[in-house]
Amino acid sequence: MDKNKWQEMQRRIEEAGEKLTRSMTMSRETRRQILAQRARQLAWTEIKQEEKGPPLEVVEFRLADETYALECRFIGEVYPLKALTPIPGAPAFVLGIIDIRGRIVSVVDLKRFFDLPGKGLSNRARVIVLRDGDGGMEFGILAEEAPGTTSIPAGELQPPPPTLTGIRAEYLEGIAKNRLIVLDAAKLLADEKIVVNQEMEI
Repeated sequence: MDKNKWQEMQRRIEEAGEKLTRSMTMSRETRRQILAQRARQLAWTEIKQEEKGPPLEVVEFRLADETYALECRFIGEVYPLKALTPIPGAPAFVLGIIDIRGRIVSVVDLKRFFDLPGKGLSNRARVIVLRDGDGGMEFGILAEEAPGTTSIPAGELQPPPPTLTGIRAEYLEGIAKNRLIVLDAAKLLADEKIVVNQEMEI
């Protein structure tokens, strides 16, 4: 082979090797930059989650084929429905009173209060006892069933849609994923329309 051609071939091989080396170096650098960017994004997401606050702990319950929830901090206990005593002259949504270990608790049917369709009760029916933070106001809410507790991630709770009107909208705290309807327990406890006169209970 001609000496000049041999030198030209060697030069091309060397250039090709240099280009390949630069390409590989660039790829490693690019990968490093991508990984660093992803790490920053993950760190930012964690910071934003912390800024939103802790998750909302709620008790789920069923009413008229819909799933509702109340914040755990307002719930004293969940009690099986039994030995319900009617109260003469009470509003239609007040089903009566029950004795919970010597404590008399009135029971409210939110289906009637919210004007929801009625449905027969089964042995899964429960009374969710609401209490204010001061240990003062207390009453029970009738639930067709109460599957248990769940956590709603911070920031997931959305305000009620503007299309929702009526008495139920007044008591909504928000709506989470899977159409979980979170009620405002504080507003329920403070509403004079729901409170049963204690003298009537005795």
